[in-house]
Amino acid sequence: MELKNLINHTSEWLKGSGPNSDIVISSRIRLARNLSGVSFPHWADKKQGEDTLAKIREAFLKVDYLKNAAFLELAKMDNVDKQFLVERHLMSLDHAQKTNSKAVVIDEEEIVSIMINEEDHIRTQVMQSGFNLFEAWNIINKIDEAISKELSFAFLPDWGYLTACPTNAGTGMRGSVMLHLPGLVISRAIDRVLAAIAKLSFTTRGFYGEGTHAMGNFFQISNQISLGPSEDEVIESINGLIRQIIEQENQARETLFSKNNPLLEDRINRSLGVLRSARIITSQETTELLSMVRLGCDLGMVKDIDRRRINELFIITQPAHLQKIEGKKLFSEERDIKRAQIIRDKLNINRDGS
Repeated sequence: MELKNLINHTSEWLKGSGPNSDIVISSRIRLARNLSGVSFPHWADKKQGEDTLAKIREAFLKVDYLKNAAFLELAKMDNVDKQFLVERHLMSLDHAQKTNSKAVVIDEEEIVSIMINEEDHIRTQVMQSGFNLFEAWNIINKIDEAISKELSFAFLPDWGYLTACPTNAGTGMRGSVMLHLPGLVISRAIDRVLAAIAKLSFTTRGFYGEGTHAMGNFFQISNQISLGPSEDEVIESINGLIRQIIEQENQARETLFSKNNPLLEDRINRSLGVLRSARIITSQETTELLSMVRLGCDLGMVKDIDRRRINELFIITQPAHLQKIEGKKLFSEERDIKRAQIIRDKLNINRDGS
């Protein structure tokens, strides 16, 4: 698999399918693992980091689940390519910024990605479209078992898997769900919901995970506790919380639709009108307007655009994607012009015979 081929590929988590996909964009399971007897990445010197990278690469070549995956060393990649992978949620921003002795492994369908020598030696993630954490867990568990046959992980009976950050010890698992919550934001109930989430030992992050803010009414919710409960128990606790949030978002949407229908319809159609006609538009404005159009699709107010097309636009209008599409570096204003053109092309398909 070549990196350039991803630009024409729809990631599994962006397909707009799966359970509750009107509200839940994606489900992700991440496992943190470290090699036994080897310094954590932040303690390792250059040679130790390179040796660890080589050892993991050799092991991965023996894992059937990864036989068609791309193994990309970050030191050999330019900044646009690294940002491109961050925008596709295939690696973290921190991983992209510190590249010595680091790599990322990506399967052809973009369901599986593995960061090597990030905060931990191995961080495997599996993503699924919609509300589907247990399916993501079934996939990642098989991959983890296959890798563990080739590598010895740092593990203690009382502490479970040992990790660079103590909050990840135990199962080493983080389950996260990406939610689109415009109903709760518009009705100004989101702060109350987020406060309740924090009290339940869950954390809320933005569109690109840790260290990012919420934009476009997207919120990523994950567990904070990984030591003590089993993987199934962690997932069930997340599922229970997400079901409650889905119910509250549905109620908020129903209230908005019934009580403020003309105002909501106006806001959605104004957003769509700007997107369909703008000649220059920023990334942030695009995300905010697409969020409203997606809500319109989900409520049946926008009938000629499907959810998958909107999901795709959230990603391909990001800065690195625009430069990959154009095949060259673009300055900020050039990106804003290119972004507007792509949006017009995508949203005006099948209108008036075009």
